[in-house]
Amino acid sequence: MARTKVLLTQDVANLGDAGNVFSVAAGYARNYLLPRGMAVLATKGALKQADMIKQAALRRRAQERAHAESQAQVISQQRLLFTANAGDNDRLYGSVTSQEIAEKLAAAVGFEIDRRRVLLDQPIRELGISALQMRLMPEVVATFTVGVVREGEGWEQAEARQAAKSAQQAASAAAEGEEAVAQESI
Repeated sequence: MARTKVLLTQDVANLGDAGNVFSVAAGYARNYLLPRGMAVLATKGALKQADMIKQAALRRRAQERAHAESQAQVISQQRLLFTANAGDNDRLYGSVTSQEIAEKLAAAVGFEIDRRRVLLDQPIRELGISALQMRLMPEVVATFTVGVVREGEGWEQAEARQAAKSAQQAASAAAEGEEAVAQESI
């Protein structure tokens, strides 16, 4: 399989940063990197421009990071409240998905939010308060709060429900600890 040396003009995920030279499969370079302007062939003339490309990429990354950090500050101050139908055991009949969270967060902060950046392993299926994270850049993460309540309820009920759930979990953990001590003494 033929390999080709290319100089990246942009940061490429899973490959490297702009200004670096990489040896890649010829088809990858010919069919993906070169047509999209992400790289140029690593000729002598192009290699002379490598430092300029690196410096421009560093400035661009610093600017993007500053922008992401300012967005993270705005997002970190958000408290989103969702109303949903739930059964007696506080389980939702449906769920709150990352798409719904992204839409409500975008409306609250005033800029576009990508649902794939909301770090949610599974949709929220219970009433209560959850602290969620959003990855804006690999090293910039914002944490915000999402509350799910029944219709007609507000933050006060969500906080009360969360406090009761925490107290119940603490009581069950203490009971398990006492049971383990009793089992050991037998």
